[in-house]
Amino acid sequence: MTPQDIAGAAALAAPTTDAVIRSLVITLDLGGTFAFALSGGMAGVRRRLDLFGVLVLSFAAATFGGIARDVVIGATPPSALQDWRYLAVSLTAGVLAFFWSPRIERMQNPVRMLDAVGLALFAVAGTEKALAFGLSPVMAALLGMLTGIGGGVARDVLLAEVPAVLRSDLYAVAALAGAAVVVIGSLLHIPILITALAGGLICFSLRVMAIRHGWRLPIAAANQGPAV
Repeated sequence: MTPQDIAGAAALAAPTTDAVIRSLVITLDLGGTFAFALSGGMAGVRRRLDLFGVLVLSFAAATFGGIARDVVIGATPPSALQDWRYLAVSLTAGVLAFFWSPRIERMQNPVRMLDAVGLALFAVAGTEKALAFGLSPVMAALLGMLTGIGGGVARDVLLAEVPAVLRSDLYAVAALAGAAVVVIGSLLHIPILITALAGGLICFSLRVMAIRHGWRLPIAAANQGPAV
């Protein structure tokens, strides 16, 4: 094979790889959008919000992390604001949560389990997109974590609660672990689908195990000194 043939093959492979990355990021993004929107909608139903409030909470929880990611890396306008599928998916999930909440509640801890799914999907998608935009491995992992935790933060803030990332069992740590797996796989040139699957499974498994077993980081000790 001549050098010209090798260069031609590389030129053909590059667009194919880029297309795979774009398709993977969109698929993971939409999956995470649905999971976070459903968790946001269920949280709104539990707080007895009206239909509009549930839909607003669903959209905010579903898109905040992705919007923050896109703004940071300069992918503007953000995908969630220019692609109608994000709005459609989040509103559909909100309607499902509003009208079929009793069935969804039959799951064990539905809000937290759906949140774990969204966390895993968004952490992986955020890391892959950051790498595609040329960020360094460390910054790509951190941005993947930000993408994962953003939706939960928006949901909790709108409900006037302390965000789960600041008080919950291994929330951001799980997202960072999944993002780190994606980054390491990229550095080792492991196929994208394998690293995405491995990163998502690790993030989701850590989060679920933390929920079930109460794993958490050390908590600051309260000041036991005399009141002044």
